[in-house]
Amino acid sequence: MTLAKAKLIDVEYQSSENHENHIEFMFNPNGLNFSRSISLEQPQGASTNTGEPKTSFKHPNPYSLKISNIVLDTYEDQTSVRPYIRKFARGVEFMQEGDEANKRPPIYLFTWGANEYLRCFVKTLSFKLTLFLPDGTPVRALVDLTLEQVDEPTPRPGQSAPALSAAQRAASGRQRFM
Repeated sequence: MTLAKAKLIDVEYQSSENHENHIEFMFNPNGLNFSRSISLEQPQGASTNTGEPKTSFKHPNPYSLKISNIVLDTYEDQTSVRPYIRKFARGVEFMQEGDEANKRPPIYLFTWGANEYLRCFVKTLSFKLTLFLPDGTPVRALVDLTLEQVDEPTPRPGQSAPALSAAQRAASGRQRFM
């Protein structure tokens, strides 16, 4: 059995042969930290008959996935780790295609083996260079990512949306997770 690698698959190129925009992790993560919250509204001064603050539940927020200490290591090759960091950095830059009003970062599908975890974008990226060759070339880095869930795209005007059953609607979008 071969070791399955964690990946961020660029959904724009998911079905094509072009895999250069996908990010395959050199080493698999040690853990995946998922979180989700609910948006609330607590108007100032509003309270219940018992004196408790009134709370209105707005909506669930998208899932967030934090992956810490992703190891990038090119020491054995004696080459710079910067090209690998650039692939992750591309995730926090706007795509070049499209008009100015529709600029957005790339959308990924985070997978690990046969498991599809999250359709997402890279919300935050931080990295730390930890090992250098004598000439100053960085050969090891630790990367931290925060990924945030995004919905499937909605059809544009002129496109017809398929009629979904209640069960299909419940299983789609942000309701579908893991």
